[in-house]
Amino acid sequence: MENITSEELKQRLDNGEQLNIVDVREPHEHADFNIGGTLVPLGQIQAMQVDELEDLKDKEVIVYCRSGNRSGQAAMILETMGFQNVKNLVGGMLKWEEKFGR
Repeated sequence: MENITSEELKQRLDNGEQLNIVDVREPHEHADFNIGGTLVPLGQIQAMQVDELEDLKDKEVIVYCRSGNRSGQAAMILETMGFQNVKNLVGGMLKWEEKFGR
């Protein structure tokens, strides 16, 4: 698992890159504030119910959560499921909001 910083991710988004971003928080957290990621809560990843991500196994996938802990767990699980290029957003949405606001 590699890490990506909020600055790196924001730059790539600002550049218009088409990224595969996955929010592993709970639905209410996603509804409150998100950066456009597909919502797949950590519990679904732990239960290996990630059908919507199957096509991304050989593509870059960036996972994020509130602080970086759940997404770190999710990244490790996805790697064991055969995902080749998973990156964890360091500091999660807390760091994102600190740097860029909502």
